[in-house]
Amino acid sequence: MASSTFSIGGERTVRRLGFGAMRLPTAPGPARETSLAVARRAVELGVTLIDTAHMYGWGANEELLAEALHPYPDDLLVATKVGIAPPTADREAAVHGRPEFLREQVDEGLRRLRVERLELLQLHRIDPEVPLADQLGALRELQIQGKIGHLGLSEVTVSELEEARKIIDVVSVQNRYSMLDREHEAVLDACDAAGIAFLPWRPVHPSANSAAEEIAAVAAELGATAAQVSLAWLLDRSPVVLPIPGTGSIGHLEENTAAAGLRMTKDQWRRLDRLRAG
Repeated sequence: MASSTFSIGGERTVRRLGFGAMRLPTAPGPARETSLAVARRAVELGVTLIDTAHMYGWGANEELLAEALHPYPDDLLVATKVGIAPPTADREAAVHGRPEFLREQVDEGLRRLRVERLELLQLHRIDPEVPLADQLGALRELQIQGKIGHLGLSEVTVSELEEARKIIDVVSVQNRYSMLDREHEAVLDACDAAGIAFLPWRPVHPSANSAAEEIAAVAAELGATAAQVSLAWLLDRSPVVLPIPGTGSIGHLEENTAAAGLRMTKDQWRRLDRLRAG
């Protein structure tokens, strides 16, 4: 049975089933109050890894988590991301990896999360218009200054991961991945081989046709939901996988976190492993 925890960068041990804060509404009103309650309930349920980003509400999501959870429990790791510029009157949101912009976003993230160091900072996207060494070099300088604890990447290929590892110590990769969406299988395998945390976003893929039937069948056998089965499959896929399911509902949050205790047989896992989207 795979461990329920993982040590990110060999230093920060977290429970492998985390929480993605992207879906939490941040506008003033009842929905925001629910968001605060969801974040607090996640910690109560033992979640020790929460994922956010500057892009999620252009800082509002980070501020929401700070309001809900600061001062943070010692074992809680709040990971954030930089590298996307907000939309303006004359352009849409865009990847932006110039060093001065990344430095500014890191400083803003420190302020919004009310911390002196971002324990895990991931580059949201690699900017193809800026040399990778410049982007990662700027973040490495901030790491040396003590503003960043560990560095990770998001939505990268195997070759990009290899190139990045020549510049920085990459401790995490956040790519889209699920039982039915395995486009980045090779990236996960590379992370597995290197002991790098792999944080799949959108870990529960909407299933259809025969896949839905098979997932439902395994769920019925286990007395679980299809979403719980999908998360349990990910946890069994590799010990470096740290799913970060997101929700704005306490009920769904409790359902998701319970998936960490689900135990399927090797035969059930193999039946699910044969599935693909379609």
